[in-house]
Amino acid sequence: MQAILIAPDGEEREFLSYTLRQMGLTVHGLTGVDTAVTTLSQKTVDLILLAPNQTDSPLKDVKALRAVSQASLLLLADWLTEGDHCDVLDAGVDLVLQRPVSPRILSRYTRIFLRRGGSIPVGLLSPVQIGLVQLDPNTRTVTTQHLGAKRLTPLEFRLLYLLMSNPGQVIPLETIIERVWGYSGDGNRELVRGLVRRLRRKIEPDPAHPQYIFNHPGLGYRFAASD
Repeated sequence: MQAILIAPDGEEREFLSYTLRQMGLTVHGLTGVDTAVTTLSQKTVDLILLAPNQTDSPLKDVKALRAVSQASLLLLADWLTEGDHCDVLDAGVDLVLQRPVSPRILSRYTRIFLRRGGSIPVGLLSPVQIGLVQLDPNTRTVTTQHLGAKRLTPLEFRLLYLLMSNPGQVIPLETIIERVWGYSGDGNRELVRGLVRRLRRKIEPDPAHPQYIFNHPGLGYRFAASD
């Protein structure tokens, strides 16, 4: 399995690279996002770990990476404000880890994302259509009447497949966390909110007034097509 590590600091890059290699990953350690974008345009990877300098704003880098890759994206950062945290989640980060991070914690979260990324045999899943929304597991693409075909990240696909496979049912937040991110317990509600916001931008004609993905505060989310 392939991973791209982007870390300007040489010592941190060496530490993170060693941790990922211990998990059996082939790691491409890079100093900047521009080089990573070029690499991602030419090859497919399973995981991206972004570890910018403390003084750098990661939002621009996240958007640049998401423009060329749908691989699981982990961000290692210093303390972020709630607004900055929400912004990077909305832009496509799958998980934010705060410095300093221990090798054990990093390896476990990495394992979760790699396991979840390969846990669904998409070739065996049937396409799902609810109203005018079509979800194709083989291409991980959702097609709507208003926005056409949109490629989904692994997390976006798992969430949408879960919701569309249970139309009209409210899926609890804890179930979403377990089925999409792969761990149980009290879920991070902001992770779910960020993923839902990203998904709405790909399928809703007006994300501020959803027609497909509905929020039930304190309970969870429901998919219902109102064509």
